[in-house]
Amino acid sequence: MKLLKVIFIVFAALLSQQVAAERIKDITSIQGVRENQLIGYGLVVGLDGTGEKTRYTEQTFRTMLARFGINVPQGSQLKLKNTAAVAVHASLPAFAKVGQTIDITVSSLGEAKSLRGGTLLMTPLRGTDGKTYAIAQGNLIVGGFGAQGADGSRISVNHQTVGRVPNGATVEQTVASNFLTNDYLVFNLNKPDFTTAVRLAKAINDLVGSQTAKPIDQTSIQVNAPRDPAQRINYLSVIENITVAPAESIGRIVVNSRTGTIVIGKHVNLKEAAIAHGNLIVKIKESQDISQPAPLSLQGTTVAAQDSQVELEREDSRMFHFKPGATLQQLVEAVNAVGAAPGDVMAILEALKQAGAISGELVVI
Repeated sequence: MKLLKVIFIVFAALLSQQVAAERIKDITSIQGVRENQLIGYGLVVGLDGTGEKTRYTEQTFRTMLARFGINVPQGSQLKLKNTAAVAVHASLPAFAKVGQTIDITVSSLGEAKSLRGGTLLMTPLRGTDGKTYAIAQGNLIVGGFGAQGADGSRISVNHQTVGRVPNGATVEQTVASNFLTNDYLVFNLNKPDFTTAVRLAKAINDLVGSQTAKPIDQTSIQVNAPRDPAQRINYLSVIENITVAPAESIGRIVVNSRTGTIVIGKHVNLKEAAIAHGNLIVKIKESQDISQPAPLSLQGTTVAAQDSQVELEREDSRMFHFKPGATLQQLVEAVNAVGAAPGDVMAILEALKQAGAISGELVVI
């Protein structure tokens, strides 16, 4: 019998335990309070010969010089080995104010070999509406490293064409929000669930007062709130620290076909079923026999002959029976008893699912 190589992580032991309560701020987000993505296009200069020479880089460089009143004659050759065209992106936090700074990430767009040692020139960062919300500029920090020898050999560690500028962008415009204009707040669950939505609304009503909160759907809970900004902030500080016990997840079986790991949730139920398990193993052994003529014989030749041996091994077939309401522990013990291999266990679970003898969702990753 082969040892069972499948790891069962069974949560049946948690049936008698309560789900840990979590704060509302940890399981929800407030509608309208969110980050906004910004993106821009710019130039990195000051590279040590690791830049690029592409048409769009040259065009961008000419445009930049023209803004400073420097006209480069058409047809002239520009040496841009210390320059690279880059994409700049950042996340603008909710309620970010004019003058605050945010981190930015800079990525090469062309064939630049490295951005190490480069400086990003002033680059406007725009939102999806086309408006400029921040201005980026600064010296790049590149985590990658590379070196190349005279014979062409080279070594590199991590990426050299992506860098960061901490606090590299200054906010120039705030994002409009309806946070203070409505008579209510909407909390959106990170993991939508009807039961959790009902529990969250009840927890708020128990603390603040009845009819304060009501679930709208599987995701959202509407909560009445004062209009005064100071009162609303204090009110929200109390609400977000209320603890709620989230609903337990649906019954699910997760099978990792690469590692042979199987995770079975505690809400997976077994119905009556009978399972037979057995293996048929065929072994084929090939060998060569050499036939040689007698010593000092002038006749005969050396001949090689193939010798094949076929063996058939049949393991004992076993059947086990599950009664209605069987526990996951019984399933684990039965599978261990027959010495099933990982592939066999996956086939058993799939067969049980197809036969309708096991509840829950089967997920193979």
